[in-house]
Amino acid sequence: MNSPLDATVLVQIGPVAITQAIATTWVIMAILVIGAFALTRRLALRPTRPQAALELIVTTLDTQITETTGAAPAPYRAFIGTLFVFILVANWSSLLPGVAPPTAQLETDASLAVLVFLSVIWFGVRAGGLGGWLKSFAAPNPVMIPLNILQSLTRVFSMFVRLFGNVMSGVFVIGIVASLAGLLVPIPLMALDLLTGLVQAYIFAVLAMVFITSAVEDGTAQTDDPTPSLTEKEP
Repeated sequence: MNSPLDATVLVQIGPVAITQAIATTWVIMAILVIGAFALTRRLALRPTRPQAALELIVTTLDTQITETTGAAPAPYRAFIGTLFVFILVANWSSLLPGVAPPTAQLETDASLAVLVFLSVIWFGVRAGGLGGWLKSFAAPNPVMIPLNILQSLTRVFSMFVRLFGNVMSGVFVIGIVASLAGLLVPIPLMALDLLTGLVQAYIFAVLAMVFITSAVEDGTAQTDDPTPSLTEKEP
């Protein structure tokens, strides 16, 4: 069995190597885009079964965002929902014969972690402005600036390590058992891998949502001036 640390190169286009993980990621993205277009191009007041299933997923996502963070779900629905669905489909792609999940490769998980890191900055700056977001690193006092910066980096890195480690271990275990015991014995492990893939996608999306709303709240808090205005008169 090939190590997940070794990327399988399918095509070499000049200095750019198209690995199996990249190809699988492109296929998954194409399927998700085409599927989303097909499901949403003819929405009706009396929903069909696919539309009802889609509405149920969106409603569940909105409820989870609200219950987890207390924030309104609309600004975060698209990013968090896309993140969850992509990771879920990528994790479950391991059930297809000959397909290795792209989330078992370092480059895919690192890219997802970078997206979360950039989204934290984007939502934080949009909520409190660049000044408010930068001031949040000095809370509760400027001495904490290095630690706050380190925290913002390490918590995203921990998401990357968690996703990579869990998906990679599942692929390893199923591959080893299949090579030793045949094709029928690993079926219970494949069912467990389905559950693990769902849980990992859920945890990654929830953590991303928590980090984003934390940056939004911190940035907004720094823009609020707690001191009274000089023009205000005491009663």
